[in-house]
Amino acid sequence: MTGRRAVVVRVSENLGFRLSTYRTSGLLLLVLGSVFLLSGCQTFLFAGLNTTDEHKGIDVERHIVFDEQRHLALDVYRPAHAEHAPIVVFFYGGDWMRGKRQWYRFAGAALAARGVIVVIPDYRKYPSVKMDGFMQDAARAVAWTHDHAVQIGGDPQDIFVMGHSAGGQIAALLATDPAWLEAHDMQPRDLAGFIGLAGVYDFVPIAAKEKDMIGMFGKTPMEQRRAQPISFLHGNEPPMLLLHGTADHEVDPSNSKSLAQAMQAQHEDVTLKLYPGVGHEALLLSISRPLRRDAPTLDDVLAFIHAHGKAAPFDGSPGTAH
Repeated sequence: MTGRRAVVVRVSENLGFRLSTYRTSGLLLLVLGSVFLLSGCQTFLFAGLNTTDEHKGIDVERHIVFDEQRHLALDVYRPAHAEHAPIVVFFYGGDWMRGKRQWYRFAGAALAARGVIVVIPDYRKYPSVKMDGFMQDAARAVAWTHDHAVQIGGDPQDIFVMGHSAGGQIAALLATDPAWLEAHDMQPRDLAGFIGLAGVYDFVPIAAKEKDMIGMFGKTPMEQRRAQPISFLHGNEPPMLLLHGTADHEVDPSNSKSLAQAMQAQHEDVTLKLYPGVGHEALLLSISRPLRRDAPTLDDVLAFIHAHGKAAPFDGSPGTAH
């Protein structure tokens, strides 16, 4: 993992912003937001992006507390009148140290507009907690979703976990290491699938210069392997969709390739899609309508949910809800 400044500079390069390309006021906000992103203020980028995406025909419930003791909440985006709809629990990235669930409204709205319920939870960050802390938060959010699936219009058999970057590592670990969900009487196979966007799956040993990662995951390779999803493949994982851009210089595509190969070696259900020329943030932002030209991320995610849903039929059409 590289420094934050390098990351945000690449965002602008990878998305290839052109003022002449974006003419509507909402898209102009997105362009202006990228300028603020270069100065380290991600809030402005997401504010611009969240004004441009689809919000019609969906219901949103914000700040539902799922852990009173730790003051953790989640937001739910769902198709209007949803019943037995598939559910995605989405974990955002940010090097396990930053990020806010509110920034990812564009992802929740885009999927909800196509018939998927999306739960975006808080989780505690480093250095306030190490890996055990944020993994316990993630497992608790999935357990809350399972327990309230019918209440929010979904089905407990149809819960997918999804994450981008560091959030991909969190979601993948829930799908591979049974220890986290076992605390809530669940197991990885209770999940309908795992969807990884440029996730961190195969990274041991951690380089000595990556002091934050060592602080989170441990000093020795033996300790660090607890954080590495590929360490836990045992032939009983849920199906996986692994998406990665070939121009990702923040999380190397070898992470997704390695996890896909390990799944194949276990004769497990895995789909790997590599998008030529797409960078780390561009992959995530392509879920949004204005940037969908960069990669067919949304269509590929919906196709995977359609193929692996365990409950009611689902085709991912706009407004789909059963």
